[in-house]
Amino acid sequence: MHILPKPPPEDDSLPLPGGAKYKTPEEAARIYFLPNLFTAGNLFFGFAAIIRCIQARYVVPDEQVNSFYTDAVWCILLAAFCDALDGRLARLGGRESLFGKEFDSIADTVSFGVAPALMVFFLILGPTAEKYFVSVLSLILGPSAEKYADSFQQIGWIVGFVYLLCVGVRLARFNVLTNPLLVGGKAAESKDFMGLPSPAAAGFVASLVLAMLHLDFTKETIQQSSILLLPLLLLVALLMVSNIPYPSFKHVDWQMQTKARPFILVIIAMAIAYRLREFSFAIFFLCYIFYGLGRYVRRAWRKKYPSAADLASPEPEDEDAF
Repeated sequence: MHILPKPPPEDDSLPLPGGAKYKTPEEAARIYFLPNLFTAGNLFFGFAAIIRCIQARYVVPDEQVNSFYTDAVWCILLAAFCDALDGRLARLGGRESLFGKEFDSIADTVSFGVAPALMVFFLILGPTAEKYFVSVLSLILGPSAEKYADSFQQIGWIVGFVYLLCVGVRLARFNVLTNPLLVGGKAAESKDFMGLPSPAAAGFVASLVLAMLHLDFTKETIQQSSILLLPLLLLVALLMVSNIPYPSFKHVDWQMQTKARPFILVIIAMAIAYRLREFSFAIFFLCYIFYGLGRYVRRAWRKKYPSAADLASPEPEDEDAF
């Protein structure tokens, strides 16, 4: 009995649409050791981050809570590092497979979906934060704000689920758009990301928590700022399922050349990042998020209100891409 469909008896030597050449389902499902090893590392660090968040919320004493959340943050950042390497190694060695793509999406859902959502709910929007919600709301509604206390807990888990839902939708859409069985699918993978990448979204959430913990914010202090953080977290979630293009950095390799000025600026930025390493991740992800937004708004504005220079020499689509 054949579980997998048989390959077509004819024309199996011809390339499939989009440039792929999987002759059999078994070939598409091959497990290449080194790229998938890093994908497994991505999944491992995501799972470790989830365990640390649960331990910080329910197991360890209060004086160790910040340490466990810090461990969870670094686990998410290490998962992002593994995620950046697995696809690059697969492309470098010409060992890409549909199995690797699907495995990577599953790992990303855990590391950049479930882990940050739990961290946000436990640390920022958890049930104990409702008193701060009431204190802010009482400034507007007065004593009647007490009856809305239970609503904040519901808002907390809904925001966490919306974030997780956007991660899942974003990854599923990426797999469809870059499927090598579709015409143009392989080409779409080499262009800008459509929507904010889930590792960048999770990295921003994690690095924001890391910056707060480094400033010796207590759990209560962090939860006091939950009203301000809520719109920012929703913005990050919605950007993942938007049509805003973000640089993919896939063309950055050992063969890339640059001019002297950008090279010097990168070295200076790395030195500053080392000195401010607890805040550098948050600054980097924040700049990346608003860079994509700013580039999208600028292009839309210039398309709607083109100047004489734009009409004379139209801007290429990949301008400003890294």
